[in-house]
Amino acid sequence: MDKLTKLADDAWHGRISQPEVNRALEGTEIGLLPDDNTIYLASRFIVGNVSIYRTCEGLVMIDTGSPESAEAILAAIREWDDSPIHTVVYTHGHVDHVSGAPGLDKEAKDAGRPKPHIIGHANLPPRFDRYKRSNGWNTAINKRQFRRGDLTKGWPKEFRYPDETYQNTLSIEVGGETFEIRHGKGETDDHTWFWAPDRKTITSGDFIIWAAPNSGNPQKFQRYTREWAVTLRAMAAKNPEILIPGHGLAIIGAERIQTMLDDIATFLESIHDQTLALMNEGKSLDEVVQGVDVPQDLLKKPYLHPTYDDPEFLIRNIWRFYGGWYDGNPAHLKPASESSLSNEVVNLAGGVDAIAERIETLINSDELRLASHLAQWAFTAAPDNQRVVDLRSELFKRRAKEETTLMAKGIFGEAGD
Repeated sequence: MDKLTKLADDAWHGRISQPEVNRALEGTEIGLLPDDNTIYLASRFIVGNVSIYRTCEGLVMIDTGSPESAEAILAAIREWDDSPIHTVVYTHGHVDHVSGAPGLDKEAKDAGRPKPHIIGHANLPPRFDRYKRSNGWNTAINKRQFRRGDLTKGWPKEFRYPDETYQNTLSIEVGGETFEIRHGKGETDDHTWFWAPDRKTITSGDFIIWAAPNSGNPQKFQRYTREWAVTLRAMAAKNPEILIPGHGLAIIGAERIQTMLDDIATFLESIHDQTLALMNEGKSLDEVVQGVDVPQDLLKKPYLHPTYDDPEFLIRNIWRFYGGWYDGNPAHLKPASESSLSNEVVNLAGGVDAIAERIETLINSDELRLASHLAQWAFTAAPDNQRVVDLRSELFKRRAKEETTLMAKGIFGEAGD
């Protein structure tokens, strides 16, 4: 059993946590699969996986890596096989999955070979266009989300667009072997999953990430919770024996894969259906968030731990999908400015010192959510008050430390800086 297969087995049985798996990965490592003609390249969670299907006509490559990993990924491929890269399939347009493509073009040109033929969903070019228009915003939110300045220092402004796009399904033949390319909405609207029927292997992209699905990201474009579950059911119908995820380690064994796909789909369906049912009853967003019963038994599964996205964020994103941004509170429709509201609250409380006393009491009582509202009001009204500054910093640093999800840690961590 190779290193990555053993790590995946240990993770499946709960002998090792996902953070421990992440720490065990040293750079970019080759994952050997039962089929000698298929590998995947795994890196730490922040970097998307790449999978390679060897054929007699050349290599079929699914995703290309991030700006930081692209060079190492190509070097690892060349350790395994020096065949031309014939076809590349983007699972979606996030930069940790598409940024290695220019290096592939350069390698082909230097070797006097044709450039790889790149395929992506029809919604992918508009995503790249949007990224170009919002480069500064994407730099800011990713710096906040991942809490790594080096990650976003060179946030891309140019992208290698696909040579071919498709709408729903596409079959391709390379080296006499047929591969199926399938669209499904989930983390993005341009998502693709890849099925190699002769090898019984699926490359899922970020439909699978060994964590609770990233279907609620509070800072980014719309996610698609119901459609995500539909896609997982479609994958299960193929009866795969190997599944290579967008992040994390490959899952080997038909029964294990069926269990994972069913659990994740059930989790998504439960949150989606409960949220929509409460919306159909006319509940406000606050009532919906408080009313959804998140399936805690499923969150205990090793591939559903809330380490990246938060189930509460999924609820809010489902609301946004069906209900827009109005949350049911009429005061929020055309609200007062944060400054005027903060000053009013502080004045009603008897001044900033009174608010600070209450913040401290709430922190000591572990009422951190409530304390956060008061801290923001006090800070907005009196940004130069050192006691308020210190209490707010202490509060959000503590919130960041106590959260399990990367997204909440990032936002609270920045607020505590």
